Amino acid sequence: MPELGLRRNGEEFLMNFGRMLAGCALAATMSYAPGLQAEELDVTAVAGHPPVFLWVKTLSEAYIPAVNKALEGTDFSISWTEAYGGTLAKVGGEMEAMEDGLAQVGIVSSLFEPSLLSLQNVTYVTPFGSPDVDLVLSTVDGMHEEIPAMRKLWEDLDLEYLGGGFGLEDYLLMTTFPVTGLADLQGRKINAPGPAVNWLKDTGAVGVSGNLTTYYNDIQTGVAEGVIVFPTAAAAAKLHEVAPYVTRVHFGAQFAGGIVAKKSWFDEQDPVVQDALRKGASVFASAYRQGLEVRVAGAFKAMEEGGAKISELSEDERSKWATTLPNVAMDWAKDLDGKGLPGTEVLTTYMGHLKDAGVSLPRDWSAE
Repeated sequence: MPELGLRRNGEEFLMNFGRMLAGCALAATMSYAPGLQAEELDVTAVAGHPPVFLWVKTLSEAYIPAVNKALEGTDFSISWTEAYGGTLAKVGGEMEAMEDGLAQVGIVSSLFEPSLLSLQNVTYVTPFGSPDVDLVLSTVDGMHEEIPAMRKLWEDLDLEYLGGGFGLEDYLLMTTFPVTGLADLQGRKINAPGPAVNWLKDTGAVGVSGNLTTYYNDIQTGVAEGVIVFPTAAAAAKLHEVAPYVTRVHFGAQFAGGIVAKKSWFDEQDPVVQDALRKGASVFASAYRQGLEVRVAGAFKAMEEGGAKISELSEDERSKWATTLPNVAMDWAKDLDGKGLPGTEVLTTYMGHLKDAGVSLPRDWSAE
């Protein structure tokens, strides 16, 4: 009967329509599934220093959450293992841990690699630069894009420089005696870390190599009569107890390293993951610099409350000190030029950026 045919046709239409709706619902569900069933990557982040150091604290509290946030809603997520304070690598051993495949992301200090990462140490051969940590770090970060050889030094070590340059605030002088000028340093024994020993050449002072673990005892026992150091470390080590005269010489802020990934691992990752790892480095850089400002202010307050006598070296004496030094920067640059590296280009570019930023330099190390 016609009515029966119509009823059957209607029922068939409804069944087909229902199947179509179910299919649409399934497709819609599947379109959201990648975000819900993201591929989870196991990533170990390494740093030799413990989290009490700001760069490690910021890696854990700012970088990793920023990477995770950048991956939200994508096909990927990361399960992090954080290995700090010697649990996986000692200070300066992070590169080896990554080379061995024990970690994929980490903090690497170029400061500890003056040969392998020579170009990154440009700030340590140009004393009396800018005291502005933000300017120094952003400048050296940017130079990795301007000068391919800087990035290549990392790549030659199977490392991908992600950014997030970290550094140390404006270095100062702490002594057992008052300092108003260069003449006060004649014959005095001054502790200095690694490349900073060069900041004492031809000044009449005697540079004594040391590090944060030896400074206090060296000064207390008379091995040294002072130290070149950065404020946050000085306050933490209570150096003002043995060297109460704090002279703000303004040697300048220093680039010390950055966040890197194992390059052979990084290159295998989806561009979404690569982009997230880089975005996290930008967040790290901002958080680190803000955190450092707070810590520096706290360091000076702690030293002052502990009896430190804090003074500023005059601009005349600062200029005199800078011009008394041999041109350690040009010597460094020419040595690297001879090894096929763009030492002079790096030096000239760095000094040019500081001048363009309006930094008052007592000496242009690239002009001689």
